[in-house]
Amino acid sequence: MRVPRPLRLSPRSLAAAAVGTLAWIPTATAQQEPIALSEITVTATRAERPIEQVPTTVRVVERAEIEQQLQFSPSPAAALSKLIPGYSASTETISGASESFRGRDLLVMIDGVPMNTPLRDVSRLLSMIDMNAVERIEVASGASSLYGAGATGGTVNFITRRPVEGKPEVTVSTALRAFTANAPASLAPETSVSIRGGQNGFDYTIIGTGRMAGRTYDGAGRELPSDAMLGQGGGDRYWSGNLFGRLGYTFTPGRRFEVQGMMIGLEQNPQYNTLYSGTYAQPNFNSLYSGRSVSEKTASFQARYTDSGFVLGSLSLLAFYNDTNKRFNYSDYSYPYNSLVYYSGNPSSPTSAFNQTTLHSRRYGLNATVDTPLDMLRQGAKLTWGADVSRDNTSQELTDGRAVFTPLAQTGLAGFALLQVPVTDRLTIRGGIRYEQFDLTVSDFIRPDVYYGVSPSLAYILPALNVTGGRFRYSAPTYNLGATFKLTETIDIYGGFSQGFALPDVGAFTRRAGLSTAYACPVSRPNCLPVGTTISYASIAPRAQLVNNYELGIRGRIGAFRGSIAGFISTSENGVTFDSVTNQLSQQKEMIYGVEVTGEMAVTEALTLGGNFTWREGRYDSNKDGRLDSALPNNRIANPFRGTLYGTYRFENGVAVRLEGVGFSGRNEPINIAGTIYPIRAGFTMNASVSAPVAGGQAFLSVNNLFDALYENPTATSVRNLTSYAWGRTVTAGFRRSF
Repeated sequence: MRVPRPLRLSPRSLAAAAVGTLAWIPTATAQQEPIALSEITVTATRAERPIEQVPTTVRVVERAEIEQQLQFSPSPAAALSKLIPGYSASTETISGASESFRGRDLLVMIDGVPMNTPLRDVSRLLSMIDMNAVERIEVASGASSLYGAGATGGTVNFITRRPVEGKPEVTVSTALRAFTANAPASLAPETSVSIRGGQNGFDYTIIGTGRMAGRTYDGAGRELPSDAMLGQGGGDRYWSGNLFGRLGYTFTPGRRFEVQGMMIGLEQNPQYNTLYSGTYAQPNFNSLYSGRSVSEKTASFQARYTDSGFVLGSLSLLAFYNDTNKRFNYSDYSYPYNSLVYYSGNPSSPTSAFNQTTLHSRRYGLNATVDTPLDMLRQGAKLTWGADVSRDNTSQELTDGRAVFTPLAQTGLAGFALLQVPVTDRLTIRGGIRYEQFDLTVSDFIRPDVYYGVSPSLAYILPALNVTGGRFRYSAPTYNLGATFKLTETIDIYGGFSQGFALPDVGAFTRRAGLSTAYACPVSRPNCLPVGTTISYASIAPRAQLVNNYELGIRGRIGAFRGSIAGFISTSENGVTFDSVTNQLSQQKEMIYGVEVTGEMAVTEALTLGGNFTWREGRYDSNKDGRLDSALPNNRIANPFRGTLYGTYRFENGVAVRLEGVGFSGRNEPINIAGTIYPIRAGFTMNASVSAPVAGGQAFLSVNNLFDALYENPTATSVRNLTSYAWGRTVTAGFRRSF
């Protein structure tokens, strides 16, 4: 077996290596006229607008780019990490733990419906979205509250595939992936079928996808663990299925009603527990996994009515219902990485056989949006306004049925208004306000007893504890103000101020209530607390975390070139992290700042070159004295610098070749005033693919991690500050055809 040799590269060498690889692409004859790129419109402002009128950074991934990335991986997180500057590296698992956008949270939506679970923040979300069912991806950077809570770093909206007119169009896609370290044991097949059609006003879209995954391996040929990040699940030994359907009817041009549904299922069956006590996370081949499978059962439904001829402008009414069920990994006690487990009653084997939880979240609501023209005030002025109402019910329990936090119920009511005024032919100003109020009901419950290790030789029992709830109300007014200025017909400067907010993880409080030595008992006397000992949820006084985003950028296109440069600063005063010692939310100042660059050029009709780069860093007040004294932890920013360079060459016979160079810097910053450092190493990898027309369809062959480099996965490593290695070389072969 090869000796592990982690890569150590500087940002300069990463960029140079990527540029060098693009030099392998053959050049073609320069054409006489520039290649014009089409105008882009987005829905990031809840009403469709040309991108040059939006005073924030918005990037769009079109269907052609999605199909290109599907050749490498079915993971939306993998695509975003390569195509969207500011997004962190993917964990390469079913979990998105510590995946961040501009160092903060990302609100994930499908067709404008948030899919996050706000009362108990869990990270298994992006990996569940089927890219085969996605027409385009819109990513709005920076804090925003237009769609509610959760978008402190940005918003991503996956817009599903639209129907085609006429007889049914059937598309079949198949792919087979394997690691070159052990192809037979790592086979991962995938099949997707879509049917789209419509006539006489009716239309339909049906897309079903199924995939399986075998074992996974790093660049040294070693098998990767099934649960490197403690309870999050892995990227191996699973099957998943997605089913999407939409039925729509267009009454007249501009008036439409549609209903759609989506079902997601996943089951991972680990074979071994994970060993966390070594220098890196690895399978413990001496300890068979004894828990239940990791699973996902999610259903989402929407009903939407749109009317562009509404008396007050364009009307959109959207009703939705999300039913989410997630079961997480079973994990054994292992100090120091898994030092808190639900107690079996036996100190020699402290982990309960039921130390595995399932989250249930039901969310439904109604969104109303009206886009009203105000030409009587100023030609081209528009007011986008409306209201949202939502209801959340969330619970989580062990596999034996005991609740690990109190069932939560929350009602949210919001109203918003956003005014856009073209001051001159070149200058457009946009500003707005959203006010949201939440009513939260917290029930009483009993937190199960916990075994808590504080050193290799010392542990306590945290006895079952009564947690009292109550009813609470909190609100969050947010504002935004920005402007765009057209330097030329195709280049504009934009900038402004926007706010977003994140709700406190109220489920985490009741799950972790009393998990401190203040409520501890010695192992020899596990029930030493006085009878009736109680802790109150009211002690944390829940408040939303308000994030301010300041941004300035320039974007546009000149002939065949399209690009952008943006700088941002993001600040907040309050935190949303629960502190089990004080039983309160951690309130801390934070500042994150960075620069993002994108560029793409059609050099000739055959050759396209492009890339994106981001640099970001952040500091926070680690000791709550009001000063920004330390770097943000790695689980917020693991790599200050990330970049992707790519080149695509299309031959006249339809063959296309693509090379990608993806690199990131390391990080070696103290995360508190004590100077604690958890180093992250730099890394670089190459990907390549070739596609060609075959038998009326398109066949492809791709290679991820072309040189089988051994490097840390920075995002997975930062979850527990324990090295987790990235995937080694994989080869994928596939075929797509439409009938």
